Amino acid sequence: MGYQKRVNRGEGKAATGQGPAFGSFWVEARATILLALPLIAGQVGQMLMGVADTVMIGRVGVVPLAASTFANTLLMVPFLFGVGLLTSVSIRVAQGRGAKQHDDVKHALRHGTWLAAGYGLLVVVLILATIPFLDRFGQPGQVVEEVPRYLLLAAISLVPAMISMGWKNYGDALNRPWVPFGILLSGVALNVLLNWIFIYGNLGSPALGLEGAGWATLLARTAVVGALYLWLMRSPAVVEWAPKRWWGRWKQGEFSTLLKLGVPIGLQLLAEVGSFAAASLMMGSLGVIALAAHQVALTCASVSFMVPLGVAMAITVRMGEASAGTSGWERRVRLRRILLGGWAYGLLFTGVSMTVFILFGRWLAGQIVMEPEVIELATGLLVIAGVFQMVDGSQVISSSALRGMGDVVVPAWLGIFAYWGVAVPLSAYLAFGAGLGAHGIWWGLAFGLGTAALLLGARVWRTTGRTMES
Repeated sequence: MGYQKRVNRGEGKAATGQGPAFGSFWVEARATILLALPLIAGQVGQMLMGVADTVMIGRVGVVPLAASTFANTLLMVPFLFGVGLLTSVSIRVAQGRGAKQHDDVKHALRHGTWLAAGYGLLVVVLILATIPFLDRFGQPGQVVEEVPRYLLLAAISLVPAMISMGWKNYGDALNRPWVPFGILLSGVALNVLLNWIFIYGNLGSPALGLEGAGWATLLARTAVVGALYLWLMRSPAVVEWAPKRWWGRWKQGEFSTLLKLGVPIGLQLLAEVGSFAAASLMMGSLGVIALAAHQVALTCASVSFMVPLGVAMAITVRMGEASAGTSGWERRVRLRRILLGGWAYGLLFTGVSMTVFILFGRWLAGQIVMEPEVIELATGLLVIAGVFQMVDGSQVISSSALRGMGDVVVPAWLGIFAYWGVAVPLSAYLAFGAGLGAHGIWWGLAFGLGTAALLLGARVWRTTGRTMES
């Protein structure tokens, strides 16, 4: 609380021309990075859980590994849409906290919980309806036979996963990210332990193979929900913002607000991921070497992207709080300081990762694959990935800043245009029309993300300046 007062005092002096704006800028930047650190670590933890699952299932055999990949591919679209949908909880809670409206925060948490649970159950129903038609996806017969039980368990686990995501967003938006981070990281460790028990048949359990991985995921995610609920109900830091009655009367307007915020964000995420899926398909048409090199470069870029993504998540919270908690010139000054701090952190880290990709790309590729042809092509792609990282970090921070202020519809359309109006067609032209092959696909993606960075950056800068006229 004392730290927040120092931020506010700095804002007031800078806004009236009585204090050093540069010093206040670093106060805001420090607050952003302190919030971002557990969010970055949480994203890396989630990636490690996916790696652990892949390794542990892979030891059972090729067919179970292929079946898990097939199931996770089917669940990826509803999962990512859910991520976007529940970002609305972050926005509403941050704005309510900034305006000191306790009831708004409580309504956002309660309605967000039911929205998460309802969406998770809808996904389960859709998966149940899909299971009889799994043979229509062109997968090998052994894979189709192996996948249904695991797919259903993984789908059911999305119910607690969605609720956990909503509650984690709530904690982040209250600037209390460390406890949810610790609980989620403990869930990752528990998932690995349960995998060891159920997949391989340890501690008296039968060896369930792939189905055991499904049970492990379901139980671990359920345990995370239980731990987060105890935290919500008992922690003095958040209990004043948590609803006393979870079964209180629903407000249609609150659901409508959450959907109006969350649906465009979900669609924007799907558009972005879909453009990368299209790029992978184009790579596949160029041959195995190109596809393998693409996967190597994408893996390196994805890991380093966790840092600007964590900063972007923190920016959503801080912009939401500032947009509701201040007004007039002071609002403009604080919003722009937060935004500039986010851009500075993003550019600083992506500049470092770009340097690493350019100078040590060959070494990085050699740690992932052994084939000289793949290493050679991946080395060239990692140079492009360095440029790609710079604009990707900028665009995700700008987009997240707009979300924090509740501006989601136009940014979603700008993103869809950049991904599908620029990146995908340009990638196709450069790869096949101009004959640049794999390099052309990555240059097309980089140019599309650069377009998104420019469009979204211009919009967020204009939006944060509108209070000058209000």
